[in-house]
Amino acid sequence: MFSPRSTKGVLLVAASFLWAGGAALAQQPPGGSPGSQARSPSQQQQMPGEPGSPGSPTTGLPDQGGQQQSVGDQMFVHDTLEGSEAQVEMSKLAQQKSSSSDIQQFGQKMVQIHTELSNQMEPAAKQLGVSAPKEPSKKDKKEIERLQALSGPDFDTAYLQAMAKQQQHDLKEFKDEAQSGQNPNIQQAAKQDEPVLNEHYQVLEKLAQAHSVTLESKN
Repeated sequence: MFSPRSTKGVLLVAASFLWAGGAALAQQPPGGSPGSQARSPSQQQQMPGEPGSPGSPTTGLPDQGGQQQSVGDQMFVHDTLEGSEAQVEMSKLAQQKSSSSDIQQFGQKMVQIHTELSNQMEPAAKQLGVSAPKEPSKKDKKEIERLQALSGPDFDTAYLQAMAKQQQHDLKEFKDEAQSGQNPNIQQAAKQDEPVLNEHYQVLEKLAQAHSVTLESKN
């Protein structure tokens, strides 16, 4: 049975990756190497939905007869998966092309986060009848191609700005789903996870500030 706790686990797993080292990243001087940071006692416990955790879900959403389905819910899951593919590819480039070790390590965290998110959301997509995208959107592919042509500080600026746009889009999607989702499980999960995504974005803002990179304001 797919539940709000199982989807919540997806993003909380992501947050645990990020806050184990990402928060420290943003506080390092540009190019600095953040020290490792242990999980808090609460983070050390396996969370619902984490692989190997007690009660980890093995199935996705109930059959369509058991839950409300809507095009909006399907688009939300599809867009989340598609956006994760884009952020993974952009962040792999950050590991290769950035001139700053803190941005390289941030990129590594983002690859871990969004790979895990995609793996755990695919069962939900299957049960909603959504074909899980295996690559970024055409628009995001163009942005990735632009990043591939850059290097050093120019890459760092473009990468942080591109990731900010992706994460701002995620925040809007989760807020909209929390307010108007038709599947109660998906809607509740979005409502619970929106604050986690907001914290995630705040880490990126601090990293951008450390590198004197201006981000577009959130809508």
